Amino acid sequence: MFHKLAALAFALTLATPGLLLAATPVNINQADAATIAKSLDGIGQSRAQAIVDWRTAHGPFKKADDLHHVKGIGKATIERNRDAILLTDDAAGAVAKADTPAKAAHKSKKAANVEASAEE
Repeated sequence: MFHKLAALAFALTLATPGLLLAATPVNINQADAATIAKSLDGIGQSRAQAIVDWRTAHGPFKKADDLHHVKGIGKATIERNRDAILLTDDAAGAVAKADTPAKAAHKSKKAANVEASAEE
């Protein structure tokens, strides 16, 4: 019995850091650097300040993938936080779901099929 409890405690200990590192939804077009740093996984205070600085210089982000313009933020960081990156405070359409290459290819193929049908 003790071994089962010890194994369970060990498993919970291993699982806890993943829960603590989960990103929290944040509007990157409104939040200050401290809020962004606390909310997004892999984004510290200096990178969060770079996000705010870029936003101030260039205007609001239009999609999550625009974060790649900020020095030090790459595709992996964007993907890891995609569900937490909000562009507006509107809960209905706030998550920054940019087209993935697969979605874009599917849309292009669908458009090509529509054009081919129209020509026939």
